[in-house]
Amino acid sequence: MSSCDPICPLCLRPIPPGVPQSHHHLIPKLKGGKGGPTVLIHHICHKEIHAALSEAELARDYASVAALRAHPRLAAFFAWVSKRPPDFMSRVPKKRGRR
Repeated sequence: MSSCDPICPLCLRPIPPGVPQSHHHLIPKLKGGKGGPTVLIHHICHKEIHAALSEAELARDYASVAALRAHPRLAAFFAWVSKRPPDFMSRVPKKRGRR
């Protein structure tokens, strides 16, 4: 891990080479975001985003890093995972049933 590794804007941990990572489309591709802005994040953070929110919710209300960090479930997850090493991987809970 070096000081010039990119930083995940969600959990604020470094993303060293070889660590599972993803580019998250701030506006989902299915909702018109193909070719739009993306952010480099840990793969585990990306999986949690898509477990917590639908494509419609992401496009409508969570199309920025600040909005994602403010979501209650995601904020709790990012705080928890921020205490783990950069290469930490774990199973992410499935989507919760909609009421």
